Amino acid sequence: MSLNRRQLIQGTAALAAAATAPRLWAADSVKIGYVSPQTGPLAPFGEADRWVIEQMKAAFKDGLVIGGSKHAVQIVLKDSQSNPNRAGEVANDLILKDKVALVLTAGTPETANPVSDACELNEVPCVSSVVPWQPWFFGRKGDPAKGFAWTYHFFWGLEDVIANFTNGWNSVATNKQVGGLFPNDGDGNAWGDKELGFPKPLAQMGYTLVDPGRFQNGTQDFNAQIAAFKKANAEIITGVVIPPDAKTFLTQARQQGLRPKVITLGKALLFPSAIEALGELGDGLTTEVWWSPSHPYASSLTRQSAKALAEAYESGTKKQWTQPIGFAHALFEVAADALRRAKTSAAKDVRDAVAATQLATVVGPVKWGGMGPMRNVSKTPLVLGQWGKGSKHKVELTIVNNEAAPNIPVGGKLRPLGAV
Repeated sequence: MSLNRRQLIQGTAALAAAATAPRLWAADSVKIGYVSPQTGPLAPFGEADRWVIEQMKAAFKDGLVIGGSKHAVQIVLKDSQSNPNRAGEVANDLILKDKVALVLTAGTPETANPVSDACELNEVPCVSSVVPWQPWFFGRKGDPAKGFAWTYHFFWGLEDVIANFTNGWNSVATNKQVGGLFPNDGDGNAWGDKELGFPKPLAQMGYTLVDPGRFQNGTQDFNAQIAAFKKANAEIITGVVIPPDAKTFLTQARQQGLRPKVITLGKALLFPSAIEALGELGDGLTTEVWWSPSHPYASSLTRQSAKALAEAYESGTKKQWTQPIGFAHALFEVAADALRRAKTSAAKDVRDAVAATQLATVVGPVKWGGMGPMRNVSKTPLVLGQWGKGSKHKVELTIVNNEAAPNIPVGGKLRPLGAV
């Protein structure tokens, strides 16, 4: 069949357009789902996610080679709204509607657990973080003999937070009377558990824990807890609460004359915005530090050091660095590494690649099967930090105890509350 001149020109133009058009690999795209609390009381945990995702879009702009062929990468972010039921719903949407190859999730058991459960049920690989491993594993009725088939987790455990908290307390002269604030949620029930949580190890170390019982998140009345702590003359207050509850408790405690020497809270005191909101009540408070600019690690994806990543965030957002940045970034490091090693983008192949991960990330080494208490858990390091007035920012977090992870440098010593 012969082509007339007009057909030849049209065909040549079409070929030229195709050659100069950006290659989208539309038929070969791979989707990564991400679930975190973008709104609601847990939103500080997800505050950095959009920035990290924009960073990942740049990192993935040329696609990923999976099983020998190049794939465009799409990242689909879903908001859990700080609600466990919503977290499960959007995870199912990612799996059933968006057809993601892999789900990532972070930000307390109320987010990560229902997302992980949805993935386990639907046989889709999932990598989670920012939940101590006990509430993630046992909170999902995990069997230590079997583990999970599709869901993998990296973070520290309650044994690490207990070690760091008590390492700090041991450096201050106190009567070893400890008041406990444990809400009726995944974290609170795990931290206050008589076998898995704080009570047993504290007793073994000579501390007396006063636990007035569980309370609901969002409570406006901590009179019962404050009365119990005053009666016991508790010189240490600990627990795991959401930021609004910390502010309510600390305000009411000050009004009622409760003046402990040390206040070390998980979850609530992680974020500079929460400390700023406390005003003078925030000075000297202590908390766990899972990631900071002084951590001696670098990204396998962007080659940025922890310090460079934090500086890039501050430069890009005009906000102070926050601990979840490192773990949101590391989730994508693990995802990219696993997808590159997967035989295909099929669920089982991606899952097998995740399980075989051995990766140096910006939060430390991640390896399943050898770096944790369960085959689905890889532990990351933890140190203790204290908030104080800053030079660069209004408030700054200084690492004050690194006995549990000596490779992470300290910047000062823990000072009792009220000490200058």
